[in-house]
Amino acid sequence: MNPEQSEPWWKGAVIYQIYPRSFMDANGDGIGDLPGITARLDHVASLGVDGIWLSPFFTSPMRDFGYDIADYRGVDSIFGTLADFDAMCARAHALGLKVIIDQVYSHTSDQHAWFEQSRASRTGPRADWYVWADAKPDGSPPSNWQSVFGGAAWTWDARRGQYYLHNFLSTQADLNVHNPAVQEALLDVARFWLDRGVDGFRLDAINFAMHDLALTDNPPRPEGEGRRTRPFDFQLHVYNQSHPGIVPFLERLRGVIDGYPGDRFTVAEVGGDEADAEMKAFTAGDTRLNSAYGFDFLYAEKLSAALVREVIGGWPGTAGEGWPSWAFSNHDAPRVISRWAAPEHGDAMARLCLLLLFCLRGNIFLYQGEELGLPQAEVPFERLQDPEAIANWPQTLGRDGARTPMPWAGPAAAARAAHGGFSRAEPWLPMPDVHLDLAVDVQERDAASVLNLTRQLAALRRARPELRIGDFAPIETPEPLLVFDRSTQAGALRCVFNLGDAPLDHALEAGWRVIMAVNGAGVGASLPPRSGMIAERVE
Repeated sequence: MNPEQSEPWWKGAVIYQIYPRSFMDANGDGIGDLPGITARLDHVASLGVDGIWLSPFFTSPMRDFGYDIADYRGVDSIFGTLADFDAMCARAHALGLKVIIDQVYSHTSDQHAWFEQSRASRTGPRADWYVWADAKPDGSPPSNWQSVFGGAAWTWDARRGQYYLHNFLSTQADLNVHNPAVQEALLDVARFWLDRGVDGFRLDAINFAMHDLALTDNPPRPEGEGRRTRPFDFQLHVYNQSHPGIVPFLERLRGVIDGYPGDRFTVAEVGGDEADAEMKAFTAGDTRLNSAYGFDFLYAEKLSAALVREVIGGWPGTAGEGWPSWAFSNHDAPRVISRWAAPEHGDAMARLCLLLLFCLRGNIFLYQGEELGLPQAEVPFERLQDPEAIANWPQTLGRDGARTPMPWAGPAAAARAAHGGFSRAEPWLPMPDVHLDLAVDVQERDAASVLNLTRQLAALRRARPELRIGDFAPIETPEPLLVFDRSTQAGALRCVFNLGDAPLDHALEAGWRVIMAVNGAGVGASLPPRSGMIAERVE
């Protein structure tokens, strides 16, 4: 058998991320929902992707818009019902799309029944399901740990007379995943959704799932290392995350998943100073997760050849090494073309980024609207919803600008499809005019649109094993020229990019033929600014 045909479906897959609040509103309340997703899955399938990843739709008070879960097995009423989820899942499968859902195992909402029972008593059956600790003699928190969203990572609870840990919002209490009973409860949650037919999980903030039991203070971050906009940025996060006990828990999870038929897929979200080492630890061998992704590209302020060579080259495919995943945009990061290009170069940068993303070794995540080349939306302060954006305004762009509603209908259709075809009501976040100009129906009519380029790239990646599962071999070149080969035993492709804002002299060597190009590349011996091409080796 051809080894390329024996690989699991997820290896080299293209997975489309859906942020349910902002994808499609079916009931007219201004918030996206599961029936809305079902109604628009034909669009996703038309892209040629392998599956979808849904951000949380679970029961939640929405302090962090679903990442504060109050019931792991329930669908929040703003999104629909379990029956709506089942119908969405069935429709996705009928269209040939796998379904990946978020699992948040590091924390729950403070309104989860587990937390309410835990805070009620120090001796109850769930007393140690969360991370509780006594105050220091002077009443201050048990350690100096800081929350990602600002301020101390500890909140005093008068009912227990103790502090509880929260690495994010104070309403997101950290589970004590050291506790075997907590682990078993989380594994039961996984079984619940696997039984409903999901094809895998994206594990949110999994490197925060366990903490140093001695509650050792984190050391300060050396002066000059990184930007500091939050107290969190002043520390090296040695003790509040990245505990070695996480790996055995992931092996338990993998054991549960392997008990189900088919190739189920697991991917970890891993951020922080030790992300690369954690990604490798979480995916090593055949008994842990299938893949992991970090924030190397998501938080990068500039695209460079050195960045790509270092990040992708750090996963050479040695024996026992896991399989990486990559994203340029998602619901937690400003949209990529606004980070890496001035507004007047948005269209060219969108095309360049898509070409590069589809050429990378590993799985790739395509965030809703990325196939349209959407820039970051500008959301006025009075319309902000993201607690991080509000707390840090105006020092950070926040996350709301990447979460605005999906534009389905452009200006010409405004009379019959208000709010860009997303909802009959005012959306929960505003939709900028520039997004309406890039709407799905506008780009459907343009064969040269970013949307249709996305479809061409997905088809090429599906057709060429070199792009999907091939080796990555960087070729040393001066900035801003990026060149690398993707190859299997059956063939080779050369990927060439000018990441700069001026033309470069660069001609393909003899024996290569261009099969895909953007922004004028592949014509003559000059590479225009922000251009790229893929060439195949010919005899």
